[in-house]
Amino acid sequence: MNAIDKTLSSDISLGLLLEALAASRDLPLVFRYDGRPVKPGYHVTEVKAGQFSALDCGANPEAWAEIFVQLWDIEEGDRTHMPAGKFAAIVRKVSEHVQLDSSAKLTFEVSDGVEPMQLYCAATPVVGDHAVHIELVPRAASCKPRDRWLAEQRQSTSCCGSSNSEKCCG
Repeated sequence: MNAIDKTLSSDISLGLLLEALAASRDLPLVFRYDGRPVKPGYHVTEVKAGQFSALDCGANPEAWAEIFVQLWDIEEGDRTHMPAGKFAAIVRKVSEHVQLDSSAKLTFEVSDGVEPMQLYCAATPVVGDHAVHIELVPRAASCKPRDRWLAEQRQSTSCCGSSNSEKCCG
């Protein structure tokens, strides 16, 4: 199985997820979180879309779309992990009734029905061991003004260090 680089590939959109699953429709879809795979009987219990407006800690207005996929991590009889195509069909069914923005931020809510629900973002799916594997990474809190500043610093550093430095820094 290919290794998953969490630093480069976590936090994909719903559109990218469905695009990646299209080529592997018949393979089992195995989500991993907290160092273990979901149980073979897991259910997609909800897919919901939200439009959010907020004021961040720097008093900047923020607005974004987010799609939540709720996974119920249970063992149920002799079920196996659902095929990637079934997951895509569930999302398509939801999209008949709920407006889903394929570029929206994607958040997974996972619980076993006993422990509290936890929030995760998804890494890029990886095909290996006759299954599609998706690593779910805990969604951490962040400071948007700091995140923007860090992104600007990275952009400035990468731009000024390149052969195009006259265009960027001149």
